[in-house]
Amino acid sequence: MGVTAAAVGNGRGDGARTAPLRVDAQRNLEHVLRAAREVFGELGYGAPMEDVARRARVGVGTVYRRFPSKDVLVRRIAEEETSRLTDQARAALGQEDEPWSALSRFLRTSVASGAGRLLPPQVLRVGVLEDGAEGAPGDAARVPQQRSQPGGGELRLVPGDGTTATVDDAGAAALLEVVGRLVERAREAGELRADVSVSDVLLVIATAAPSLPDPAQQAAASARLLDILLEGLRSRSS
Repeated sequence: MGVTAAAVGNGRGDGARTAPLRVDAQRNLEHVLRAAREVFGELGYGAPMEDVARRARVGVGTVYRRFPSKDVLVRRIAEEETSRLTDQARAALGQEDEPWSALSRFLRTSVASGAGRLLPPQVLRVGVLEDGAEGAPGDAARVPQQRSQPGGGELRLVPGDGTTATVDDAGAAALLEVVGRLVERAREAGELRADVSVSDVLLVIATAAPSLPDPAQQAAASARLLDILLEGLRSRSS
């Protein structure tokens, strides 16, 4: 009985599907994805595929049958985490009327989920291009809400260097756009410091989710660190 061609393209099975995954193959895929999130979250995207296989309790050949290269697996995880953060930001926008409550809810939800440890580097490297400066090819994902960034520059997504996790520009741009809306609302309400940018908010998510061996310690440390960072983000006049 044939197994799907799930290992082509971006690892999502975008190619022609010959048959549904067998139950054991589907279970192995879920184990590999869960293990990859854990390993990459703890060690970074530089962790070897052997570590992922060991954590999933499968042979490394099983991992490569699902994902023909490490880049394919890394891209899959990075895209899933970027999509998850985007959904969390949209939920905060839609369910919180108060701008600061929406921003802080997004940050607390995202940090608690640990998604910040899996953000692709080029999402975190949102840089400011001076007016008239030429950007690198493919850096057209912009954050129009950040036009008021000090210095007059315009924020654009800085592409990855090809050696670490990458995510498609559309997914990254969607995340930057919706987080930009959260930031702009809180700034306009006078509750967010005027110099805080989208990149600052994403860096809070990435740094407030330390990887500690004890889950209770990790949760407590994340909550404490986020409280401190949120206080630093707030406008002193609010």
